Formats: sequence, C-alpha cells, structure tokens
Amino acid sequence: MGDKSLESVLTENRSFAPPAAFAARAHPDASELAALHESARKDPEGFWASQAREHLRWHRPFGVVLDESRAPNYRWFVDGQMNVSWNCLDTQLPQRRDHLAIIFEAEDGTLGRVTYGDLHAAVCRLANALRALGAGKGDRIILYLPLVSEAIVAMHACARIGAIHSVVFGGFSALSLRDRIEDAGARFIITADGGSRGGKVIELKAATDKALEDGHGATVERVIVLKHTGENVAMHEHRDLWWHDIVEHQPAQCEPEWVDAEHPLFLLYTSGSTGKPKGIQHSSAGYLLGAKLTSKWVFDLKPTDVFWCTADVGWVTGHSYVAYGPIACGVTIVLYEGAPTYPDAGRFWRIIQNHAVTVFYTAPTAIRALMKLGDAIPEAYDLSSLRL
Repeated sequence: MGDKSLESVLTENRSFAPPAAFAARAHPDASELAALHESARKDPEGFWASQAREHLRWHRPFGVVLDESRAPNYRWFVDGQMNVSWNCLDTQLPQRRDHLAIIFEAEDGTLGRVTYGDLHAAVCRLANALRALGAGKGDRIILYLPLVSEAIVAMHACARIGAIHSVVFGGFSALSLRDRIEDAGARFIITADGGSRGGKVIELKAATDKALEDGHGATVERVIVLKHTGENVAMHEHRDLWWHDIVEHQPAQCEPEWVDAEHPLFLLYTSGSTGKPKGIQHSSAGYLLGAKLTSKWVFDLKPTDVFWCTADVGWVTGHSYVAYGPIACGVTIVLYEGAPTYPDAGRFWRIIQNHAVTVFYTAPTAIRALMKLGDAIPEAYDLSSLRL
C-alpha cells in the first residue's frame, strides 16, 4: 500500500463505501443531525432529558435531570431508577427473542451462536447463582475471562443484581490482577480455566491462584471458574466453584435489582504502566445512554446489522461497543477469541466474509499492521457485506 493514506485506501477499495455514501444512507441524516446539535445547544438539560426518556426504560422516572450541587461531581437523572441489564435484554425479548445476539468464533474455529432469548436466560441463571452465593447490590466482582460469550453474560449478570463488575484483561499478569482485586475490595472473582491466543493457552485460573496466594486478596470469598479450554486446574476446596455447577439448577428468570441512575455499573482500571493502576467508576443510566446513542449515531447501527468491534471487554471500548451499546440497540455482535493474524493474516477478513459483518470497528494499530501485508489478502475475500 506504500505511502497511501488509510482514507484513500478505503475509498479506492470497491468493498468499502466512501464516507459520503455512508452518510447519505445514515440516520440521523445531515438535517436531523443539525437539528440535534441545535436542540442540544439551546437546552442541554432538556435535550438529554428527552433522550433519556426516549432511549432508556425507567422503573421510576426521574424528575431531576442534572444535579450540579456537588460540582464538579455532576450527577444525571439522580432520582430515577433503572437496571442496565433489564434495559439491554428484557426490552428486546418481545420482538427479538430468536434474533442472534452473539456470533462467537474461537481461535480454533469453533462457532457459537447465542440468541437474545438464550443470552437473557444465561444472564438470569448466573445472576440467580450469584445471589445464592450472597452477592448483591454494591459488591465488587472481578471478571478475568477470555473474550467469550460468557464474558458478556457475566457483565450483565453483575449489572442485573446491582453488583459492580471490574473486568481485568486476560493478558494481564497475576500481579496486575492482584492489584485490582485488592484495590476494589472484591468479594468474588469470575475466571476461566484458560483462554487462547496465537495458538497458545493463557492460564487464567493459575494466574488467579497466584494473585491470591500468601494471603493476598483477603476479601475474596469465592472464585467461579468457567470450563473453557479443558485444562486441568487446581480447585481450592470451600473457595472455588465451577460455573456450570452453580447455574445448573437456577431458573431462567431473575428479577432485576432496581438501582438509582448514579449507581456504579463498573470499575475499570488504568493499565498502571507508570504507577499504581487507578480505578475509574462509571454510573448506570448516563453511561448506558451514552453507549447506546453513540452506537446508534456514530455507527448507524440498525437491528439488521452484524457489528464487530474487535476490542476485548478488558478495555472501555469493549464495555461500550461490545457488551452494552450494541446489545441495547438489539443488533448481532461478533466475538472472536484469538489473534488477528492466526493462523494467517486473512483471519479478520475471513470472519467478515463468513459472518456477513456489516459494520467493522477496530484499532488503528491493527489496521496499520494489516496494511503492511498488502492488498492481496483482503482482496481474496468477499467483503461486500461491509457498509462501514
């Protein structure tokens, strides 16, 4: 591709629509977007109040739009009550119970397909299991999982019972995991026997055990382990439980915990490369509204889309544009557990072709790496399903 700009490459490639063509078909269109801008400029509080009433479902409607009394800690919709999991899943069931929520592809090619009905049931079973173990509103739960469907299930199960999840990227070390467990004061950890990356097994359970050895992570009461790779792992009596065992007899319905709009949904830590990692707390209603609206407005997501954001849920992009925003919009998301060039450099393009991805969102680092490999690789695949 030489010195061509990314924009010129995408414009020249017949498989990609130029930005102008995408914008012409998008919603909001140019006039609607101008009207949104003007409405927000004239009356910011009224604008966000109308968006929150239109795009979120409330258990108790809010009366206060913006509370500035604790500035600079601004609080939105403070007297309203809702539940993020219920907003994302239960609202989809009447029309989209049998619609695909997740297409999962493992690095070894194993495929999994999860409908909105399946996802709702799995979330409810895990939420019920967590409640049975004593987890509830305000508890911090560490998620240390590969990028599999169960990671989405675990995030929503925490949200459903009002627990605060903190996802730790599966590539982080035992020491990094320990720092986050102890800073959050986590009562529970949900992990897996292992994950896959570049043809190698990532030993997540072993790293979890190491993080908790020598009395570290003293607040942790239970470690829930997903059987994923089938690796032999040590299970500590009275502490460790298999995921499949705890959900086996749980009902597929779970009454959500109705929480205040400002109730924390998750903690997400900085990488900590220059010092002690810092946990950033995100609230429920304002965060979900932002994730849903940017999914609709930036990516033009429609219920018929197959959306692939390649980010891991260990990053905020994976929270907003894998676990929450697209699910709240009722679209199908793609999850791929593995390296982008394994077993060859056509992996991303093959996934797009095979699953008819319509909107593809990835990192500049990945794009630059793939550009260096030349045009021949993507041109070998049918990318006609892509519109963005």
